[in-house]
Amino acid sequence: MDLNNIIVTEINNVLTIQHSGRSQLQMYDRQWYGLSFALSGQLTYEHNGKKFVSDKSCAIILPKGETYTLYKEKEGLFPLINFECTNFPYDTFIQIPLENTKYLKACFDEMQNLFLSGRNKAKLMSKFYDIIDYLANQSNTELKALSKAITYIEENYHTDITNSTLAKECLISEEYFRKLFKKKYGISPKQYIVNIRISKAKQMLTEGIYKVNAIGEKCGFSNPYHFCRFFKQKVGMTPSEYMNKNRIYKI
Repeated sequence: MDLNNIIVTEINNVLTIQHSGRSQLQMYDRQWYGLSFALSGQLTYEHNGKKFVSDKSCAIILPKGETYTLYKEKEGLFPLINFECTNFPYDTFIQIPLENTKYLKACFDEMQNLFLSGRNKAKLMSKFYDIIDYLANQSNTELKALSKAITYIEENYHTDITNSTLAKECLISEEYFRKLFKKKYGISPKQYIVNIRISKAKQMLTEGIYKVNAIGEKCGFSNPYHFCRFFKQKVGMTPSEYMNKNRIYKI
């Protein structure tokens, strides 16, 4: 996460916002940059046709000067730091995964006390830089989170795997999981799972131990027709043709 070159020039306010009930707000020309995270509840920001979920699984950076819609999905508490800066590298909302909110909460509480007292602005700024540094290093957390999903897929490719299940393994929201996965691997989780299943099927077809329908079932394809269709799309030939061409020994 490229945040290390940000130069913070002003902390405008440090506050906790409490949202209750389901509703939506249209926000115009945001006055400052903002950094927010959820202690409880869930918000969704819609900006330029894209949705960004704010819950306990991630922090979110709000861009200055942008217009967006805020959907209050689940009531909760949302700490918010509004600030001015230069060298901000993004012009959209940024989601940053969090293993937990304990560190951010501790830093935020200290910042809020400093801000309300009106004293020691240098320490206030220093504490905010601690938060930025922490978030800048969360890319490793992204990789760690996705590695849990990859491991789960490798171990359970023969079962019905949903995005919801994988997101829970990663301890992040389902919507954010899909976006993070696509950003990292260039394909959707569903496409990745199909690729793994086809790869495993090719291996079994080469070994020649099981019949084609049995291999499809062992690789997570409950319908033989779907297995043949996906396999031909990916490999360019049917499973039977692949087996006859590549198997090491006859069944």
